Amino acid sequence: MSPTPSGLRIKSPESLIAESGADLEGHGLKRTMGLFQLVCFGVGAIVGTGIFVGLSDTVAEAGPAVIVSFILAAITCIFTAFSFAELGSAIPVSGSSYSFAYATLGERVAFLVGWCLLLEYGVSVSAVAVGWSQYLNELLDSVFGWQLPEALSAGPADGGVINLPAVLVMLMAATLLVRGIRESARATAAMAVLKIGILIVFCAIAYSAFQAGNLTPFLKDGMAGVTSGASLAFFSYIGFDAVTTAGEEVKNPRRNIPLAIMICIGIVTLLYVAVAVAAIGALGADAVGNKPAALSLVVDQVTGSSIGGGIIAFGAVVAIASVVLAVMYGQTRILMSMSRDGLIPRVFERVSPKTHTPVGGTWIVAVVFAIPAAFSSLDAVVNLTTIGTLATMVVVNIAVIALRRSHPHLKRSFRLPLYPVSPILGVGFCLYLIWGTGWTTMLQFLVFLAVGAVIYAVYGRRNSRLGDGATPKPDAAQAP
Repeated sequence: MSPTPSGLRIKSPESLIAESGADLEGHGLKRTMGLFQLVCFGVGAIVGTGIFVGLSDTVAEAGPAVIVSFILAAITCIFTAFSFAELGSAIPVSGSSYSFAYATLGERVAFLVGWCLLLEYGVSVSAVAVGWSQYLNELLDSVFGWQLPEALSAGPADGGVINLPAVLVMLMAATLLVRGIRESARATAAMAVLKIGILIVFCAIAYSAFQAGNLTPFLKDGMAGVTSGASLAFFSYIGFDAVTTAGEEVKNPRRNIPLAIMICIGIVTLLYVAVAVAAIGALGADAVGNKPAALSLVVDQVTGSSIGGGIIAFGAVVAIASVVLAVMYGQTRILMSMSRDGLIPRVFERVSPKTHTPVGGTWIVAVVFAIPAAFSSLDAVVNLTTIGTLATMVVVNIAVIALRRSHPHLKRSFRLPLYPVSPILGVGFCLYLIWGTGWTTMLQFLVFLAVGAVIYAVYGRRNSRLGDGATPKPDAAQAP
């Protein structure tokens, strides 16, 4: 393959599939995940801080209309999920949206997508770890009647010195991930089933105290509040695309990846709407908004005992830990794909022959993102993480159109409905939620993108294996 100008560096889907062994055995990875484990992995990546901690912030913005905010965020995800499902069935590799962009829009766009994924996966895992720390203290208070001192359980922005529990959960997740994907998948599946059960128990308790009057006035701050709430609610859905990062470790990925994405979105949307209605119906929006560990608070108030709140806190501790595990997994697999292409240092692509996991890359991710988890607050990164994810989803919706045009006969086990209306609507909804993040966040994001463009120009473009002509040609036997 001869070198191509940087602006035209597009890696064919056949090359991506051949290099990763996506139709055979992964790039040093093993196919051990079935559909059930993949769905549990997806639910594990999604359900966590966004609903257990972020619900109170979303309610503060939208009031009872938070229900509409969650549905609006879900619609945005559904349209984009269709695009992810089609691309995941056509290019079942570990790079997710990074690889999809590389195959359709070129290397520069792909690098910036990978850069944005540092927000979605890397920075968000820090935020998730901070939320875990909040519920760990709630659990300790319910069970033992004491909490960790604020100095050791919160960062400086929240009145503490260092958030040690947030660091601890990240190091525990890394330890499990380097042991092997089979062990990680089993742990994630068990935690996903448990947290769904806990949220169902929460709904049963909260609905026992439901009062319709608590849902009025419904549109407290009009559609502006709904839009702002939807942008915050979207954080609760971040992670569903992590399903596509498991492309090289899933059995029958062309079938199971699209199915898992759709099942995950359906389960999560039903759960979120049910939990939001239950929480507000039980206590009212004012009592839930801006309250830490809001779900435990609701159960404590309804039952008049701290035991129920302790159970919810335990579920939250498990739920959020599973998100840390799943999101960190996704980050390491995307970095592995970028490293494989020469765009970042090679340490991230090295897979242990013993555990079949990227050990070095996993520990680097854990240590680097444990730092913001230790010293930052949850609110400081939620909006920036959201806008980075939405920007990535805009690219994915455009990529599915580009791939239909450039490779119309590529094998696809799933084709999104209402093409091209569906991806165009996906772009529109994403841009609408980006607008809802506010000018400050948008300016911060532009600066973040500019930094990424400089890194690509200085390092990525010069070290790209595709640019050097180092990428091997696909093996015809491996191409779909």
